Amino acid sequence: MRIVFRWYGEKFDTVTLEQIRQIPGVEGVVGALFDVPVGEVWPFDKIMQLKQKVEQSGLKLEVIESVNVHEDIKLGLSTRDKYIENYSQTLINLSKAGIKVVVYNFMPVFDWVRTDLRKKLPDGSEVMEYDHRFIEGRGPKELVEEFRRGSQGFILAGWEWSRLEKLSEILKMYEDVDEERLFQNLIYFLKNVIPICEKVGIKLAIHPDDPPWSVFGLPRIVTCKENIERILRAVESPCNGITFCIGSLGVNRKNNLPEMIRYFGNMGRIHFVHLRNVKITGEKMFYESAHPSFCGSYDMFEIVKALYDVKFDGYMRPDHGRTIWNEKSIPGYGLYDRALGIAYILGLWEAVNKMVAR
Repeated sequence: MRIVFRWYGEKFDTVTLEQIRQIPGVEGVVGALFDVPVGEVWPFDKIMQLKQKVEQSGLKLEVIESVNVHEDIKLGLSTRDKYIENYSQTLINLSKAGIKVVVYNFMPVFDWVRTDLRKKLPDGSEVMEYDHRFIEGRGPKELVEEFRRGSQGFILAGWEWSRLEKLSEILKMYEDVDEERLFQNLIYFLKNVIPICEKVGIKLAIHPDDPPWSVFGLPRIVTCKENIERILRAVESPCNGITFCIGSLGVNRKNNLPEMIRYFGNMGRIHFVHLRNVKITGEKMFYESAHPSFCGSYDMFEIVKALYDVKFDGYMRPDHGRTIWNEKSIPGYGLYDRALGIAYILGLWEAVNKMVAR
């Protein structure tokens, strides 16, 4: 298991590469180019500038998250081939820079969704929360404004304000797109880009829908074992894999996380793991807790044990952490709580390893 740490770059992140380098066990960062509009080709020179900056600090850059998929591809519009061609060229450029894994998602309109980016817990820490009652009682534009306020000026991956200014127009285009049509559009995309991945040696890892249910009536298709298997079977290739996000999949109580890890891990299709804990507080209600099992609703020991059992040797990062100790940071992406999470995960991994060895 290779531990990496998401980094938003010098321009956007309050966490420095020097700080990341000092976290025991961290080998590299997960990066992205946030100044390239969705759908455009990522220039090779910009990719290399990012890579060189990371490597100068003594870290590696082998995972990119995310090369976002243009809405026209998800909608299946006549213009999608142009954007698929651009996506393919981006994959080629990334491979030349030594990138091994690329994370993407296929969520319509909205990327990950929370209803409060800075919920304060009794201990004074701040967490991101989802309460579906907010979704039912308000409209999409109100959610966007809530995100604007909660961001406090920080960048939020997948939430491009310029794109969301056309929210009403985009939502209208999805009126005739159901889950089956969205699935077919995803497979069309994969059948075009996976051959490129095979040629250049990149593993594509789809991120589950977050949360794994419909938001504002929009279709969501990466939600459970059956749906994920259908995606993987539709394009049979080692390059067509998943980002196993514990937090996203786990809030659907029907998902048995250890069992799913063993199933897809034995298929060799888990290319990246987002490891975090979540406290489920009700039906379609949760907040993102500290990593230890007693802080949330997941048995983190059993999850790590499952990863160990399938001999997972891919990339893992601590996912959304709390904001603690008066830190000012991107919601979910401060330094301190994610560093604590890594220490905890390493402890679990060592314990499992020594138990098995006896």
